[in-house]
Amino acid sequence: MQVLYEEEGEVKVGSVLAQAPASFQVESPHGRRSKVKQASVLLTFEAPAAGELLEQARRYADELDTDFLWQCSSGEFDFRGLARDYVGREPSPTEAAGVLLKLHSAPMYFYRRGKGRFQAAPAETLKLALASLEKKKRLQEQVERWTRALARAECPPEIAALKDELLYAPDRNKVETRAFEDACKQTGLSAARLFERCGLLGDSHAYHLNRFLHEFFPRSAEFPPHPVATAAEELPLAEARAFSLDEVGTTEIDDAFSVVRLGDGRLRVGVHIAAPALGIAPGSALDAIARDRLSTAYMPGRKYTMLPDDTVAAFSLDHGTAQPAVSLYFEVGADGLPLGTHSRVERVAIAANLRHAQYDVLNGAFEKGARAGLDYEDELGALWRIALALEKRRGRPSTGAAILDYTFFVEDGRVRIVPRKRGSPLDKLVSEMMILVNTSWGELLAERDVAAIYRVQSTGKVRLSVHPEAHEGLGVGCYAWMSSPLRRYVDLVNQWQLVASLQGRRAPFTRTAEGLLSALRAFEITYARYDEHQRAMETYWSLRWLLQEGRDAIDGAVIRETLVRLEGLPMVIRAASLPDLAPGTRVRLAVKKIDLIERSLETQFREVLPGADPSPDEIPEQKA
Repeated sequence: MQVLYEEEGEVKVGSVLAQAPASFQVESPHGRRSKVKQASVLLTFEAPAAGELLEQARRYADELDTDFLWQCSSGEFDFRGLARDYVGREPSPTEAAGVLLKLHSAPMYFYRRGKGRFQAAPAETLKLALASLEKKKRLQEQVERWTRALARAECPPEIAALKDELLYAPDRNKVETRAFEDACKQTGLSAARLFERCGLLGDSHAYHLNRFLHEFFPRSAEFPPHPVATAAEELPLAEARAFSLDEVGTTEIDDAFSVVRLGDGRLRVGVHIAAPALGIAPGSALDAIARDRLSTAYMPGRKYTMLPDDTVAAFSLDHGTAQPAVSLYFEVGADGLPLGTHSRVERVAIAANLRHAQYDVLNGAFEKGARAGLDYEDELGALWRIALALEKRRGRPSTGAAILDYTFFVEDGRVRIVPRKRGSPLDKLVSEMMILVNTSWGELLAERDVAAIYRVQSTGKVRLSVHPEAHEGLGVGCYAWMSSPLRRYVDLVNQWQLVASLQGRRAPFTRTAEGLLSALRAFEITYARYDEHQRAMETYWSLRWLLQEGRDAIDGAVIRETLVRLEGLPMVIRAASLPDLAPGTRVRLAVKKIDLIERSLETQFREVLPGADPSPDEIPEQKA
């Protein structure tokens, strides 16, 4: 005896080897033996053989018209009864099985209702289902037409209209996305390469920049309408006049310094930080703007500020103004260290905005004990000596002296890359003053039990915390970012807390406030993503520089294995052709291929160069 049965929604056949009251021992046409419950058996028959039955039933089912079967049925029915009505007599096993297979293959027409039983779909429901099926068929045909066109490097207008979305954030529920991704698979090209082949990618720089804009400013990089910010109160004017030191082109001047020589030979030093917290209230429209952006984003030739230009102008420590500031004052003893600090909220007159382009000559002059004849040279020299004492007290360098920073200048499509060694006197004095400010004010808030967001480093990992914990890399007990409130939202939040504490008011946030915790979480994610985009764009412009200069070779130093840090560029690459060389070995690599779309550089090892890199194992550190 043969049986036709259903198992896990699939129709199967087999030969009965043994029979029990509630089950059969069955052998499939392929020799597999199994136990089949009697309740699962739909049909028993003697001939044809089990394997032949299914083959004959499939051929018979192919000849049946689904719509005609649906018209012949009504309500709930058994497949054998429908087969009997269809053939006009008792159906053969092949005919009954064929009808069953046809019913199984048409779920829109027939709903399954149990063991061999079905129900004809209502006419209106079937009409809607068939219309949906026809629509899907037409869409699939459209997808195939678009795919073929793209494979021929012809981009349909419907696909072209979604170019940015397809490049940066494809919506896989759209048929245009399906067609485009199918074309990418067929051609073996990436999304960018396929658009490039179709002549739609345009400028490679725009392609990379738009990835950043699409992620962070999908509607517009322009600021929404907002009120003009002004300091909310009259403040006392500081006695000393201050000066700042920044790169050329810096518009958000957060910090400035003042140095006053006292009668007994001592110095009184002031570190003055711009105070936008006095004009931006928590929960205000300007706060919402800053909270949305969280930080100024930098990349070669461009920057996207956290705050609108008019707000920056209202609080930036620009030359010729008397701006609101939070100031940290300290007197310096004979050992060059602060004797004590005090803080106040005030207005500070800004006498000068100094620029590194002019003042970097002091780096060599200070180290050699020479003079350059510049304004504020004595004040900067005094701050440098204080910085050396502060660094020695901490027992940690403020910057990695062997690491280079790079400044990119982009104009009319040409790029100039200027390296500057970290740890220079001017670099060190600014870094140490900011560490002092961030540490002193972090300690002040911790002592007064006022909530703040701290920068913590332990076991080499840097994170944010609402608890005052040690920053091992800087050798300080606690460290709270407060020195860049025009450029970082965490600093602005901390400044709200600091100003309230200094003025004897209740701080806006408690340590468990959702506004504080959500700002911490959002800032960490966004700041890291900004940094990734900045590095990506620096890599892009480094490659553009190689092309611009027509370089056929580039020098570098082995970090480890095939990892090489290039000289004169902020790039670390893998040089697959590199022989087994010791870390620190200087090498020359031939430039074989530069790909601006993939931001990749293919090189070939050429030769070993004399000399060695002094810091072969150093890779750019995380920002403190």
